[in-house]
Amino acid sequence: MLRMIREDIETVQRLDPAARSALEIVLTYPGLHAVWTYRVSHWLWNRGLRLLARLLSHWARFWTGIEIHPAAKIGRRLFIDHGMGVVIGETAEIGDDCILYQGVTLGGTGKETGKRHPTLGNCVLVASGAKVLGNITVGDFAKIGAGSVVLRDVPPRSTVVGVPGRVVVREGRRVKDDLDHTNLPESAFEDCVALREELERLKAAVARLEAELAALGRPAGAGRPESAPGETKAKERSRWRSFFSTR
Repeated sequence: MLRMIREDIETVQRLDPAARSALEIVLTYPGLHAVWTYRVSHWLWNRGLRLLARLLSHWARFWTGIEIHPAAKIGRRLFIDHGMGVVIGETAEIGDDCILYQGVTLGGTGKETGKRHPTLGNCVLVASGAKVLGNITVGDFAKIGAGSVVLRDVPPRSTVVGVPGRVVVREGRRVKDDLDHTNLPESAFEDCVALREELERLKAAVARLEAELAALGRPAGAGRPESAPGETKAKERSRWRSFFSTR
């Protein structure tokens, strides 16, 4: 037990540049307090003192803002940075050397029984606000971007971003700085860039067609029958109605 406490303190010193001393870490780090309280409540849970274990975990939730069910299985050297709003469910499993940031949820997706929470491998990083839901497995050295919602298995050494989460890096090399959770691919930004490029291609195609019509002596829009204003609006509504009915 003392060895695990020493490992936890050393992990914080190694990963958090704001940590100045071991005494400061012991007294002021809620993530560390939550993990240590979990160790005690987990010991009580495994020995049948489940109400006492739940009461202790409930007190830790009030004191630290971090909720860890005493039945969860957590490996060594877990680092919960800041920690406010972190939730770890009853059947969740976390490997060694994992990092969780504030607002992370390892939760279920409904009223299933049995194994219903995620399993994290070793050296997994879950960034701020990410939600990992259901009985899924996140492989070793995987990274989950901030705000992602992960509902499917994540292969080892992969990076997942977005809602719903999708793999954007597979079998990638581990970055040097594990705390650099902002240096991740921006899937939404990439989608916007692709849409803008497609829009530019469409504009260019329309411009070419208008130029060809002009070369034939017919200005763009010529040859269309004139319609009354009311008839035009009715046709426009009908066109939009048929458009959405096909979706």
